[in-house]
Amino acid sequence: MHTHDRTGLAIILSLIALTLFDGMGLIIKHLSNEYSAAELAAWRNLFGLLPTLAALWSSRAWRLGGQVLKIRQWKLALLRGAIVTFAQLFFYISLGLMAFATASTISYATALFTTALAIPILGERVGWVRWSAVLVGFIGVIMVMQPGAEGFSPYAFFPLAAAAFYALVGVTARLFDNEVPSAVVNLYSSFSSLVGAALIAYFWGGFRSVASTTDMGWIILMGGLGGTAVLLLVVSYRMTEQSNLAPFSYFGIPLSFVLGWLFFNEAPWITLFPGGILLAAGGLLIVWRERLQAKVNSD
Repeated sequence: MHTHDRTGLAIILSLIALTLFDGMGLIIKHLSNEYSAAELAAWRNLFGLLPTLAALWSSRAWRLGGQVLKIRQWKLALLRGAIVTFAQLFFYISLGLMAFATASTISYATALFTTALAIPILGERVGWVRWSAVLVGFIGVIMVMQPGAEGFSPYAFFPLAAAAFYALVGVTARLFDNEVPSAVVNLYSSFSSLVGAALIAYFWGGFRSVASTTDMGWIILMGGLGGTAVLLLVVSYRMTEQSNLAPFSYFGIPLSFVLGWLFFNEAPWITLFPGGILLAAGGLLIVWRERLQAKVNSD
């Protein structure tokens, strides 16, 4: 398959993953009146392990390497899982308290936090173009959050915190040895996040009984959608450079708006625009700068 064809397929897979993530978010919002965010995170991670195990088994590098599960940086891998736990917790709380599209849009600040965190963690140098992009993006976040306005909700800080934690997960992924298959790293993180969410749920008030077989069906589907989305992203990132996929991630902003309108009759136009546009513009400017820098380095 030609590189161009693989990039096109990778884009399609990433868009499918994005849609699956939004589907998972809709289910979380639907169930949030009956179950706590920690419970939902624990269920999500439990049933999400199945696609994670499938990804591990399909990893050719892992099989050729003797199917080794032990890695040198196991502490870091488990720590990333703990970070995922808090990212999920904050995001799931926001889905239960805010309009679906608003919470999802604020969470797209991940790209901005990633740029900032790459400096102390990876030692990257960030020039004025990327800092300008971060500034534009944060202006967009502030416009969506609307601090000081009559309709401002402090709950808006929850998806922002989730974005910061998800960014930390993404940046630390680059600290692992190159020979370690990403599926193994993902297995450690998935297991750790499952344990973390279960402990938080236990001390938060415990696990309540699943009310019906319908709810259990939604819970299983929630975990399956989230785990499959992660699997598709892993596959797509292996097929092409991440910079080729990043611009398409912002397709999730209008998608979440449409889904929130269809399923929950939400239409927060005033809240999302033009702040959502500025947020996406900041992220896309970062992507453009990284692609330009990569091209210069390769010449």
